[in-house]
Amino acid sequence: MSAEAVTHPGLRTKHGFFTRRGGVSQGPYASLNANFSGGDDPAHVAQNRALVAQALGVRPENLLGLKQVHGDVVVTVTEPWEAGQGAAADGLVTDRPGIALGVITADCAPVLLCDATAGVIGAVHAGWRGAAGGVIEAALASMQALGATAANTAAVVGPCIAAASYEVGPDLRGAVLATLPDAAAFFAPGRPPDRFWFDLPGYCLARLRAAGISQAHAVGMDTCADTDRFFSHRRRTLGAGGAIGHQISAIVL
Repeated sequence: MSAEAVTHPGLRTKHGFFTRRGGVSQGPYASLNANFSGGDDPAHVAQNRALVAQALGVRPENLLGLKQVHGDVVVTVTEPWEAGQGAAADGLVTDRPGIALGVITADCAPVLLCDATAGVIGAVHAGWRGAAGGVIEAALASMQALGATAANTAAVVGPCIAAASYEVGPDLRGAVLATLPDAAAFFAPGRPPDRFWFDLPGYCLARLRAAGISQAHAVGMDTCADTDRFFSHRRRTLGAGGAIGHQISAIVL
């Protein structure tokens, strides 16, 4: 059994945007659910995360995660912590080899970053609120504090909800419009009178490029539309509700 992952050549270190395939969980969590707090059997989640760690070439205890809160706090990692003891934050950076930085998503954008020259990596959980609040820029600043440079940093926005699946209201649009001069470009008219289709991956790319990251890419996969490969909060909301798993994206030096 092996955990399935999407990779991108722009990131010159071991990484993976893992799908929901290749794990041991059952039912609505099938099969590579990486989230301990969603109601799945903890033993299954631990085994799934061990499979992810194996795919990345690290020990299971070196695959780290956070208590994600849709904010802008970023943690600089110097050593592993006990499972479940991650800080309330939405980004991790490190310059230590052998430590895998992981973020959990089920429609939000996972952003993996790497300055291979400096030997610095980062992982970001970027929902619309965190992205609008500056979590991507906070991660870049934390990487630069470790020696990374914008010129040498590559970033990839992983599988997340795409514009064709993400209809939002005026409050979200108003909050995003206040953050970038050209933010209106990431909205298309939705169902009248006050709905819009929001391009979350495009918005994350724009924030990366505005921060000086020219090597910014997106994998172009829609978590909501691809039932077979990804978990999706929006798909669950549009359906009957109920339990849901989460995929993990991770990177290691």
